[in-house]
Amino acid sequence: MAIGTLEVLLVNAKGLGDTDFLDRMDPYVLIQYKSQERKSSVARGQGGSPAWNEKFTFRVEYPGEGDQYKLILKIFDKDTFSVDDYIGQATIYVEDLLAVGVEKGASEVHPRKYSVVKSDQTYCGEIQVGVTFTQKVEEKYDGEELGGWKQSRQY
Repeated sequence: MAIGTLEVLLVNAKGLGDTDFLDRMDPYVLIQYKSQERKSSVARGQGGSPAWNEKFTFRVEYPGEGDQYKLILKIFDKDTFSVDDYIGQATIYVEDLLAVGVEKGASEVHPRKYSVVKSDQTYCGEIQVGVTFTQKVEEKYDGEELGGWKQSRQY
């Protein structure tokens, strides 16, 4: 089993459609990989075409428990006086990226656009994301003493 880091570059989104009637929406993204979750900053007043340009990292084991090698990006509109509105989500399957990364030490999908869909699976815009996997190189113990006290010889 290989262990590494999955780095997600959240670039921007377009065509999300405003959920707020009086004001422009304030979108943010909740990124999930298995049981790990990260939250972007809120793109205040940026409406249906927000830009984040933020990086997030996740610890990855491949192959690992289960077979769900996917990133789920859930987009919400931050509301001050009510529950945040769910806008939609995009799913990025990363199993092939991980397999190549384990074989070569690293792999990357440059930022590209993914469809955002609502709960009823209708299209509601796109989100631009890049993903990189870097395998952690395990340091092997070869039996040699590292650091510590050396005995000195007296002359």
